[in-house]
Amino acid sequence: MIKLMKNLSVYKWIVLAVLGLVFIQSMADLYLPTLMSDIIDKGVVIGDTAYIWKIGGLMLLVAAFGAIASVVASFYSSKAAMGLGRDIRRKVFKHVEQFSLQDFDEFGTASLITRTTNDITQVQQVVIMMLRMVISAPIMFVGGIIMAVYKDAKLSLVIVLTMPVLIGSVLLILYKGVPLFKTVQKRLDKLNLVLRENLTGIRVIRAFNREKQEKLRLQKANRELTEVSIKVNKVMAFLMPVMMLVMNITVVLVIWFGGIRIDGGNMQIGDLMAFIQYIMQIMFALVMASMMFVMVPRAAVSANRINEVLSKKPTSLNEGEKTADRERGTLEFDHVSFSYPGAEEPVLSNIHFQAKSGEVTAIIGGTGAGKSTLVNLIPRFYDVTSGAIRVNGVDIRDTSQEEVRSKIGFVPQKALLFSGTINENIRFGKKDATQEEIEHAARIAQAEDFISEMDEGYDSVITQGGSNVSGGQKQRISIARALVRKPDIYIFDDSFSALDFKTDANLREALKDETKNATLIIVAQRVSTVVDADQIIVLDKGAIAGIGSHKELLESNSVYREIVESQLSEEEIA
Repeated sequence: MIKLMKNLSVYKWIVLAVLGLVFIQSMADLYLPTLMSDIIDKGVVIGDTAYIWKIGGLMLLVAAFGAIASVVASFYSSKAAMGLGRDIRRKVFKHVEQFSLQDFDEFGTASLITRTTNDITQVQQVVIMMLRMVISAPIMFVGGIIMAVYKDAKLSLVIVLTMPVLIGSVLLILYKGVPLFKTVQKRLDKLNLVLRENLTGIRVIRAFNREKQEKLRLQKANRELTEVSIKVNKVMAFLMPVMMLVMNITVVLVIWFGGIRIDGGNMQIGDLMAFIQYIMQIMFALVMASMMFVMVPRAAVSANRINEVLSKKPTSLNEGEKTADRERGTLEFDHVSFSYPGAEEPVLSNIHFQAKSGEVTAIIGGTGAGKSTLVNLIPRFYDVTSGAIRVNGVDIRDTSQEEVRSKIGFVPQKALLFSGTINENIRFGKKDATQEEIEHAARIAQAEDFISEMDEGYDSVITQGGSNVSGGQKQRISIARALVRKPDIYIFDDSFSALDFKTDANLREALKDETKNATLIIVAQRVSTVVDADQIIVLDKGAIAGIGSHKELLESNSVYREIVESQLSEEEIA
């Protein structure tokens, strides 16, 4: 919590102003009972109307001054807290952007969403309260005790009797309630996870008629969160009744013993009224403190969860100096092996090959051979377990992620578009791309025809997830996004699967001239896509089963020939 509070240093002048205003408000509240005591003892009892008006006017002035200070303090405390939340949210987002896929797997997407939203909101709320209470509660508590003792020291012994009961009750309730806050946040993570999976996978759920089962799954997660939330609220619900009970008993005792002291001539009525007010202020200060104690533990849990994300060093992050390229457009896998965290066997074993500038390297293999894993290692989505990957002659672990990825145009297996226009989606690959560059990239990607048929052309809006365009159209826009970047290495991870054979052939033909100074890595399921590649890498169970041209592999490699025979007829193979 303290670690996150350091971010408030940006708002130090606002914080100091809030503390000053809260101090003024507290002093005004402490002064009012004394004025009321004077009105009763020196005005009402004696019958001095002029004095009543005089002190009454002063009370109104002090009350108004305190109220204005309170309103302004509330405004600026909210401003500081909201600013803190915005800054932390931005910080978390920028940090998470640097995570490898392995880091994402460690936290889980649903948990990261909860930490960026709900957890930061919890911190914001407690900061608002702390800015108001951290000065006000101690001043009201200490000031109330001093003024109560000043009015009547013997009557103040009542406070000594009731205070331990109140403090003990608060500590017991907090002891029971605080451990439950962490459980609440974890259950919220689980609910968020189930909701996210249901919303993103709605097509699959409906296709397999799994609505009823998923509904039960959501109900279970919801019920678990509800149960622990009710449990923690039941514990915390005791806090206010206990405090009110102790407060009212204290007031009754003060009136009882105060009446005896007035009857004995040891105390005036006005002092008793003021004393009751000070007792109420002391108790109210404890109520404020207890409310803060309720919120702080939950916010502390949230703060720890946020700090876990911020303190997590991305596993594939290297912010060293950018290394100068020795070669342009080359890719080398030097005896690379890779295992997913916790996996019993490696996904890739001893992968060794070179891809040169101006050449097309195709990767083919059966389902689960490790094709997508292999290409995911190039942009450092994961780091290799052993061996080395070199881009332009430089080990990708010896330079920053940003430097490595700036040289790569990546088209993922699942085409992903963002909400916005087609222009904005293609420009995502190069933020300063001109309209001419965008249109050229679309032309090469075979997307120009369908874009020109749209009413708004390149300004046509793509809905969330690209749901208003077909799978093939999404793939072609994704390809255009990579082409506009003009990188040293193009990676197409099974990116032609949704294209018909004619569009596939036209695209590969257009790519020849466009990428003649770059390296092309094509992952494909269809033999027709890779048949013209300069070298074909055949993967089988995570290892290289063969490297060569289509003709060479057809003659010498049984794994490749089996793939070819499953897709092409004897006439086509011949």
